[in-house]
Amino acid sequence: MLGSLLVAVLAAGEPAELAKHEVKTLTLQLPGDWKQSEADGTLRFDDPSGNAYVLVDVGAVQTAGMKPQVCLEKILSAMGGDTGWKTLKLGKAPAARRVDSDTTPDGAESVRTVTYVGCDGKTTWSLVFHMDQKQQERFDPLAEKVAGSVVYAKAPRKGK
Repeated sequence: MLGSLLVAVLAAGEPAELAKHEVKTLTLQLPGDWKQSEADGTLRFDDPSGNAYVLVDVGAVQTAGMKPQVCLEKILSAMGGDTGWKTLKLGKAPAARRVDSDTTPDGAESVRTVTYVGCDGKTTWSLVFHMDQKQQERFDPLAEKVAGSVVYAKAPRKGK
């Protein structure tokens, strides 16, 4: 019965149920039916339709004791400055979001890229969603849900 319900939901074009993924010191929710792969430390999750994928990178801050806002400013500076970035809070820490669109020279294809970056002073991360521009209504809400699911690992308690 569960299998037939899942088939009915997928046939209707509804987004797949989100599943918890732990990536180093970060936890986030991604579609459970997206194919996962890894290259050079970057996780990639591909939509079965081929219309979208997300790249996930998680790293560690090199300078101990860095304030989260300073960390985010350094990330944004390294990515060309704060032009086009909208600051927000994700995982209870500073983050930013930027949307870019690219079209092939002949205008036949258009790609939308939604990038999220964040830092809590210890962990840095990025989520980069690539989608067919025509599928924006389907994938933009998913990108927001995934970014909103970001949780930083809690530091282990001393004495445990």
